[in-house]
Amino acid sequence: MHFEAALAEFLPADALLIETAAKRPYECDGLSAYREIPRVVCLPRTRDEVQKIIQTCAAYLVPIVPRGAGTGLSGGALPLAHGCLLSLARFNRILEIDPDNRLAVVEPGVRNLAISEAAAPHGLYYAPDPSSQIACSIGGNVAENSGGVHCLKYGLTVHNVLGVKLFLSDGQWLELGGRTLESPGLDLLAVINGSEGLLGVIMEITVKLLPKPESAKVLLAAFTNIEAAGAAVAGIIEAGITPAGLEMMDRLAIKVAEDFCHAGYPTDAAAILLCELDGGVDEVAAEIARATAVLQRFGASEIRCSRDEAERLRFWAGRKAAFPAIGRIAPDYYCMDGTIPRRELARVLSQIEAWSAEYGLLIANVFHAGDGNLHPLIAYDANDDQQLATAELIGAKILELCIEVGGTVTGEHGVGVEKLNQMCLQFGSAELAQFHRLKAAFDPLNLLNPGRAVPTLHRCAEFGAMHVRGGQLPHPELERF
Repeated sequence: MHFEAALAEFLPADALLIETAAKRPYECDGLSAYREIPRVVCLPRTRDEVQKIIQTCAAYLVPIVPRGAGTGLSGGALPLAHGCLLSLARFNRILEIDPDNRLAVVEPGVRNLAISEAAAPHGLYYAPDPSSQIACSIGGNVAENSGGVHCLKYGLTVHNVLGVKLFLSDGQWLELGGRTLESPGLDLLAVINGSEGLLGVIMEITVKLLPKPESAKVLLAAFTNIEAAGAAVAGIIEAGITPAGLEMMDRLAIKVAEDFCHAGYPTDAAAILLCELDGGVDEVAAEIARATAVLQRFGASEIRCSRDEAERLRFWAGRKAAFPAIGRIAPDYYCMDGTIPRRELARVLSQIEAWSAEYGLLIANVFHAGDGNLHPLIAYDANDDQQLATAELIGAKILELCIEVGGTVTGEHGVGVEKLNQMCLQFGSAELAQFHRLKAAFDPLNLLNPGRAVPTLHRCAEFGAMHVRGGQLPHPELERF
């Protein structure tokens, strides 16, 4: 019996896609420049079906690419032509909201925002809030260790997950963590967060819920040059102020976001900072005064404080709409994700601006300034192969600059296939070998998302000669499993 027939033995017809036209919607994730049609797409509804799919793939040595909502931006859910794309979109139930213990138990296909919506009647919410939170799924958030505009104060996904239940690549069931803050043994739960589908297929997540703050206000500060805005970010942190969110947008990002959703941004500013303070009413008032003084000291040309909840949400709506708003100036954008020390903001942003002028592609910068997590949006036309190649070149230069100044190649989007070459610069052979040993401990047959996140030592040895081009993946190690 061949592989597809073995799957058809237990999967309903609508849960097994074999025809090319039916599989095409799954050919890429949010990094849409690279595409591949998978051998099969499986859309199970039950845990038993997931386990049987995994066991069948193991029996036939067919690699598995787990997929959530497909909003990832590094190619982590890019299918393999000879592989099974395992969609967990139908696992979208909130299993429990426990207000007494301030936690929620959810399936991996639950949307990020849906958790806060379900917890709201209890005065609670889930803190990590990626810009795609209206669509992205919590399973994908765990796989990528997603952040969001409030990660500066409340942490990334790893800081808000209490427990995970998952299948290993042979179908074994594994439970890590639980419903408490601590559990005995090695912290394997932290290993799963950010593992990009390499270690297991996540089936259930227990997350922390937080009480909604009594008060939250946003300061919008405009600057006439981006260096001053970068210095103000460092000044706020040095003053001992911990904002719930501290975001920066440059002139181009301001303009496209304002044109798109009319958030009330000053379009003549070179940069704006959005600084949110939350907590008790008196506490927030005091912190607003302190932060305002810092922003004035660093030369803010205009400072506004949100007058009410509607204006606070409108300020954030512009920030979260910046990515799709790039569509107003180009058909496509290439979103990078690197993290740098805050002190290097001005230097790195100046270099990005210089590369934009040198290579002739517009670049909008919108990012988590408080923790130095950059998101340059390189505007280009995917129908022009040269523009795609140029966007990739600029993206690689930005990531390599992040490493040069003491940062890292990713803050929250993951490595996927996009940043494999730069991982060769970030880590030495000893570290990479250890990553592969960890992968082998969970997945000895290398069936789960092979060729992603951690480059082979062979690839690193030939870094420079091997590079993704033209929407294809010609690298031999991406074809092995």
